[in-house]
Amino acid sequence: MREPENDPLQQLIGLLKSSSSLIVFTGAGMSTESGITDYRSKGGLWQRFQPVTIQEFMASADKRRDYWAYKKELYREMKRAKPNAGHLALARLEKAGFLAGVITQNIDGLHQISGIPPEKVIELHGTNRKTVCLKCEDETGWEETLARLEKGEDIPLCLQCGGLLKPATISFGQGLDSGVMTTASMWAQRCDLMLAVGSTLIVEPAASLPRIAKKHGSKLVIINLSETPLDPLADLLITEKAGKILKQVVEFFLGMPIE
Repeated sequence: MREPENDPLQQLIGLLKSSSSLIVFTGAGMSTESGITDYRSKGGLWQRFQPVTIQEFMASADKRRDYWAYKKELYREMKRAKPNAGHLALARLEKAGFLAGVITQNIDGLHQISGIPPEKVIELHGTNRKTVCLKCEDETGWEETLARLEKGEDIPLCLQCGGLLKPATISFGQGLDSGVMTTASMWAQRCDLMLAVGSTLIVEPAASLPRIAKKHGSKLVIINLSETPLDPLADLLITEKAGKILKQVVEFFLGMPIE
């Protein structure tokens, strides 16, 4: 039997108890347990659809058609997806006053659906839950766009001005919003504990945020199924599924079940 001081879960609980400014950084592994495909899922969307850059999207109708075929499949996943135990555990932490915010690479909106206030979630890569016109900037909900795709539109256009529509996400070849990244960097600088959950910590500049946190004195915990380049910087490594670990830790820490 492991001694309590050597038990990773007990170590994480100890770090939570001593933290006054917790920031959680989440990646695709946070949402795969909700049925959202990640880049590496066998038979997943990224094995069936080639990524389309923003430059290709703007220049080619064929590429826009390919892009929307992929988005239609992803929207169908989103329609089925619900927050998993990991999302619910973080929402419970926030409600109890122990979570300052979430910085996420994910575009599915599941953190907000789980109950975390939108102002406490930074979406580095934007959101799939809004569609925006690239010409007049009119916004519509993703479900309306999905309905149009399901009816046979292969390249939906803005109903207001006829301009190109696109989800409010950061595409390949497109830079992150500088204001969003600046705010995320400020959060990383001010936290005293960062949990990096379900991310390979490879995609930059997002992956720089745990480094920024460490540089400014924060403890760093990495919860991920595979190794990451930042493992040597971590104060604690846990190689498990995000939902399982977060549920166990938060239930023990708060003394209440996560349903």
